Amino acid sequence: MTAIPKPLADEHGSSCIIRFDQATPAQPLGGKAGALAALGDTDFPVPPWIVLAPDAFDRSVTEAQREALAIATTYDDVTALLDNLMMAPDVKSALMSELHTLAGDGQRFAVRSSAADEDSAQHSFAGQLESYLFVSLENVPCRVADVWRSGFGERVFAYRKEHGLSPSPGVPAVLIQIMVDADVSGVAFSIDPVSGDRGIAVVGSVFGVGTALVSGDADADTHRVDCHGAVVSCELATKTIEHRFSSSAREGVAAVAVDAGRTEQWALSDTEVASVARLVRKAETFFGRPQDIEWAMASGELYLLQSRPITSLAITADVGGALNIWDNSNIAESYRGVTTPLTFSFARNAYEGVYTQLCRIFAIPEARIDDNRAALKNMIGLIRGRVYYNVLNWYRLLAQTPGYRTNATFFEQMIGLQEPIPEEALGTATKRSLPSRLAECFRLLRTSISIVVNLFTLDFKIRRFYGRVEAALTTRPDLATLRANELVGEYRLLESRLITRWDAPLINDFFAMSFYGILCKLCVKWCGDEAGTLQNNLLCATGGMVSTEPAERLQTMAQIAAGNKDLARALREAEFREITPQIEADEEFHRLYQSYLEEFGDRCINELKLESHTLHDDPTMLLRAIGALAAQNIGPATDTGNNRCALRAEAEECVRHTLASQTLKRWTFEWVLGNARDTIRNRENLRLERTRVFGRVRRIFVELGKRLSNIDALADPRDVFYLHTREVLDFVEGTAVTTDLRKLISLRKEEFAEYERQDPPPDRFETRGVVYRNCFDATLGTNDGGDTRTGIGCCPGQVSGAVRVVTDPRTAMLQQGDILVAECTDPSWIMLFPFASGLLVERGNLLSHSAIMAREMGIPTIVSISGVTRWLSNGDTVEFDGASGIVRRTGGGEEKA
Repeated sequence: MTAIPKPLADEHGSSCIIRFDQATPAQPLGGKAGALAALGDTDFPVPPWIVLAPDAFDRSVTEAQREALAIATTYDDVTALLDNLMMAPDVKSALMSELHTLAGDGQRFAVRSSAADEDSAQHSFAGQLESYLFVSLENVPCRVADVWRSGFGERVFAYRKEHGLSPSPGVPAVLIQIMVDADVSGVAFSIDPVSGDRGIAVVGSVFGVGTALVSGDADADTHRVDCHGAVVSCELATKTIEHRFSSSAREGVAAVAVDAGRTEQWALSDTEVASVARLVRKAETFFGRPQDIEWAMASGELYLLQSRPITSLAITADVGGALNIWDNSNIAESYRGVTTPLTFSFARNAYEGVYTQLCRIFAIPEARIDDNRAALKNMIGLIRGRVYYNVLNWYRLLAQTPGYRTNATFFEQMIGLQEPIPEEALGTATKRSLPSRLAECFRLLRTSISIVVNLFTLDFKIRRFYGRVEAALTTRPDLATLRANELVGEYRLLESRLITRWDAPLINDFFAMSFYGILCKLCVKWCGDEAGTLQNNLLCATGGMVSTEPAERLQTMAQIAAGNKDLARALREAEFREITPQIEADEEFHRLYQSYLEEFGDRCINELKLESHTLHDDPTMLLRAIGALAAQNIGPATDTGNNRCALRAEAEECVRHTLASQTLKRWTFEWVLGNARDTIRNRENLRLERTRVFGRVRRIFVELGKRLSNIDALADPRDVFYLHTREVLDFVEGTAVTTDLRKLISLRKEEFAEYERQDPPPDRFETRGVVYRNCFDATLGTNDGGDTRTGIGCCPGQVSGAVRVVTDPRTAMLQQGDILVAECTDPSWIMLFPFASGLLVERGNLLSHSAIMAREMGIPTIVSISGVTRWLSNGDTVEFDGASGIVRRTGGGEEKA
């Protein structure tokens, strides 16, 4: 390494020449030189260098040229201006003096561009500007001019346009570095830039200088080195042996071999590979982010030539990072489309709270709960504004329960997974000592006893839960009269009394999943039901489901409206303000209408999303459904009711006949069936209580939005939905870390508006490492072709007819007998069910709302039909079997969605 000389005095243009021992990152050095300046007085082995700041160029052109270049936006604008570009005499004199002092006679130099945004964290500009190697002292000024010229080259203008940068490139600084006549050189990355593995450094090496490798013109040996310095893989390339530089060789090229040949020997030993890996990782540590370096080795000495950030990291997942599997197969039924921050934060906290409680109910030790705290906090995620299950975390919690392997299949059905989790994703069980195994058996025994106790006390817990809901919702003050801090108090009270005490619904859902799964197995094993349809017939017409009541009430109101032509016409066509007087004029209809709103007014599209408008806010959907039923004179579906009762009776007779001589099996089967019916009915009825609780939470935050808007903290009351629950509460209580809510909301609105414009991620995908730095690749394919699809049959019956694909039930116009096709449904869709002769649903499972209501109402239904809303269009004709789950398209309709 050349000794560091003392700096020259500032004269003859040397003020625009900055030497390595004088440079600081604050000076106009550009990307390459700026990185070297940042290394300062460190022990990085960097060859001495100087840099010509852009001022040197300004001194070398006229004022008119400077002005023209400043506004140039295309290559054609600058071509003529730079044809005869030469370095100004005073700058050239100072430069030559500085180079003599830096290196002495006979030294060769590398002359490289160092533009302001070159080699930055966002843009590398790789190959866009010129660099020259082995430049003699007397030719350095000419090569500097060539680098200046390349800064305005056609490639640069094209690159800037492609990457959305300002069209005027600006003058590059020029880095002049003592040339290392390398035996071996190359590049190195502190992480794997292709796979994104943060634990692997990649070293590329060739004989001689590495310009051909950097430009892609030569192959290189490639070594991958783990964080311990061990080479984990290597690829040998056939390379050119480039002997040391000859003084007779032409300068300005990467290297010229005096006696070159082809070889398949390694350019570096493993020890040398490890030293390069240490160097690039040291650079990453120094700069605080992964680095891409160029290096050279001469006579056994390793040199760092340049270091820059790896620019591809923003879109590269870390393949060695933590695996997450995301799936929205079932949760999209509750949180469809883009979901606001308020709803997501509320749902995430609710999931953590209620499932922590479930663990305690089943006597899972507190130490185990604490060990799984991260899983409890991250049971759901928000990807491009959409809610997804974090599936592996659900499995981690399921693994804490007895019979985990047996229940896994039932669990997958319950949350609608179309593909099981691979065993390797769950990790392998470690071999335990005998005391550890005994302790585990004791723990499982405690949990099993707790499960049995909860089964026999379930009815009592459900009654107690209903009592808590009534007390929390019917005896509280009018929210419209409360101050902001009082509204926060109401939320805290609701949280403590209900949201974190959601025991009955959770226990019931667990048993619904378990008993339904056992019933399916018994139907196959004991009753020989290989088709897998018997259990669905047995669960038809369970009775006592509150979710069927809205449909029955709609039909009753429709019959009344059918006898009042003016009211029926208004319900179908008029604005709400025009309908109101007509409703009030019909005493019986008005009474039924008000009763409906009191009991079901919180039911709406996406009723679990706090931002959704309820029937209290806008009852138009309800009124239109009544008007349509009145016009088509659709009364109570007695035929359907008789059909579902007949299906159930036939299925029960089949079981009695099959198990007639096996009393114990028959009793066991009837006990399982009875519990399955009870828990499934409870599951659907408890949904309404959940809807009521969420409705109260919604009204609390709507009122808080009004209070914050009144004091100008929000521009609009509904802006509150773009805040987290904690941000709203903290702002009122004085613990907020951000108090400029308007700016925060503006940023979020812009981001979530972009999510609305973007295509949604796949229904299922995997991520590695930092979740939001993945490309969300699908792991399940979708085939929109063919004339046959298969889903999960939920309610038997063979149906044929025209389909109506509905994306928004508020604007849907079904005719009696249409086959309703939807991505998913929630309880608000019950208003369309009386029109439908059958249901085909893209999402869902055997215990989803669509399946339960279809069985109860006797509507032939298939759920979990991949891509059905894309496969079918309005007017297509199909035939399907609600038992087998097979759908066939028999013709195309005239009307296409």
